[in-house]
Amino acid sequence: MKHDIVNILGYDIDVYTMNTIVVGSGAAGLNAAARLHSFGVTDIAIVTEHINAGTSRNAGSDKQTYYKLTISGSEPDSVVEMAKTLFSGGCVDGDIALVEAVLSVRCFIRLCDLGVPFPANRYGEYVGYKTDHDPRRRATSAGPLTSKLMTEALYNDVLSKNIKIFNNLQVISVLTTEGKILGILCLNLKGNKSKPKFTAFNCKNVIYATGGPAGIYADSVYPFGQYGASGIAFEAGVMGRNLTEWQYGLASIKPRWNVSGTYMQVLPRFISTNKNGENSHEFLMDYFKDSGEMMTNIFKKGYEWPFDVRKVIGGSSIIDILVYIETCIYGRRVFLDFTENPLKQPLDFKMLDKEAFEYLDKAGALFGTPVERLLHMNRPAYEFYLSRGIDLSKQPLEIALCAQHNNGGIAVDKWWQSNIEGFFAVGEVAATHGVYRPGGSALNAGQVGSTRAAQYIAANRMGEASDIHEFVLKASDKIGKMLAMPEKVLSNTSNIKQLWEDAQKSMSRVGAAVRNSAQIYKLLKKVKLQISNFDSLVKVNDLSELPKMYRLYDILISQFVYLSSMSNYIKQGGMSRGSALYSDVEGEKPDDRLPDMFRFKLDNGKYNGLIQEVVLKNGDCEFIWRPVHEIPMDDDFFENVWRSYRENGNIY
Repeated sequence: MKHDIVNILGYDIDVYTMNTIVVGSGAAGLNAAARLHSFGVTDIAIVTEHINAGTSRNAGSDKQTYYKLTISGSEPDSVVEMAKTLFSGGCVDGDIALVEAVLSVRCFIRLCDLGVPFPANRYGEYVGYKTDHDPRRRATSAGPLTSKLMTEALYNDVLSKNIKIFNNLQVISVLTTEGKILGILCLNLKGNKSKPKFTAFNCKNVIYATGGPAGIYADSVYPFGQYGASGIAFEAGVMGRNLTEWQYGLASIKPRWNVSGTYMQVLPRFISTNKNGENSHEFLMDYFKDSGEMMTNIFKKGYEWPFDVRKVIGGSSIIDILVYIETCIYGRRVFLDFTENPLKQPLDFKMLDKEAFEYLDKAGALFGTPVERLLHMNRPAYEFYLSRGIDLSKQPLEIALCAQHNNGGIAVDKWWQSNIEGFFAVGEVAATHGVYRPGGSALNAGQVGSTRAAQYIAANRMGEASDIHEFVLKASDKIGKMLAMPEKVLSNTSNIKQLWEDAQKSMSRVGAAVRNSAQIYKLLKKVKLQISNFDSLVKVNDLSELPKMYRLYDILISQFVYLSSMSNYIKQGGMSRGSALYSDVEGEKPDDRLPDMFRFKLDNGKYNGLIQEVVLKNGDCEFIWRPVHEIPMDDDFFENVWRSYRENGNIY
């Protein structure tokens, strides 16, 4: 690593030159750095806004899942079978699906060896269970905080290797030239009392592990401190893929946490109130024909947690729609009440369907109130909220239909390299999933992708970055644009909070689980105008607001590209699929009592064999629709593979 100081527009900027920078300190980023070091790439560093922030370290659920190949019991499984499961999610490249299947065991066992306490039986088998969209028993869990435990173990591994960590740096620009990476520019989050401070990194490779673009939504289960940085990557020419595909689900607002699994299976009451918490109403009974149907759907919501448009008519996802109507249309607040049974009556469990009844019967939970059943079935799920100051035995839990995971993101190849040479994307920011994905597959994808990127860099992209003078010459214009922003937006007043909240709320209403073409187009025009007039529109009156100003810039660009992708999908004839309901006046309405905006037509897999890709050029989005890559079926005769590997070792 080399250090220089260069002056641009009157700012003395620290410039660090090295082979590879990893942006982000979640499970994928930490694994990327540790793997690079193990593979012999030591001229590296991690750049992060806050070492303890981010989704991996601060997210979870009642039983957070990790997805991998079955390695226990007598049930047959294979890497091709797992690849087929991932591929069947729709809009997934088969080569990436195969890689995620192949490396799943290698990456999982590494986590076990690092100390992540995945459960094993007396024979050493890592037993599994079925998760959503999973035909086998490939899922496992280390509890509600699986990703946190992973991050802590990987962080300790990074520390043991003495890998340099630059903390309190916010990436504000991805620097590229002629389709190649130059480096990144960061705002220093400390030491900006009299004048902003900036740090640049001149590097041959960037591994981008910034997580999903959580900042674009108001209703979000992403932890505070997770915003993403996809917009500035798109601005630099990085290609996006499957940006229309998200997961949305019911989650508590404070704290942000998925209310999946046991939280639903214990059958809490759903109540709504006015803004002041008054005028309580158990609104689900306005829709369901009887309490048995209502309770059965609440139970199913536990393991059918993500909103799925296929389960709106006659299924549990109607609950998501009813919550959306209460909060987004009626402007009310929705709560889960665990202190009393639905309708405030003793439950007749025999009114449940057979599956729900037998599950609760086997769990020994055919008794009491929801919180009593929760304490019996999953005490850690109760204790999680208690540790955050919420006693579910005494108070209700406020929820909303929230953005939870982006299945799309930055387009990558089978080595997790983007269309920009030397720019790799790993973790949630990388688009390796499609319309549907098995629960827990994201944790596997992050470990596999970061391993692959490190392998490729070690084999093909060693060596020094550009000369410092060449770096400054090629990057100075883009750096100068970002340095000039503070002086343009500094004012006696501030509107950054209002603009931020308006942008997030608008996206949650228009570009989340319920989408309408006219509303998307209207918001798209507004966002484009805000980006064009950003310097004159935005006002901040203190340097402490600059981090939020740069984040808002990234958020608006992200929103523009994501909304453009949704609009393009509609123009191509795309219909409702996955976790998105697209309003269609000619479609079917789940119930005559619902507003017409909930009329929709199911896609039924029409576009599963196509992938939408997008590049931002000159302020507008250009789209490519291409066929998915099929799952490779190469000759795997051992002698042939071994000979080829011995002779040239070229697997890249």
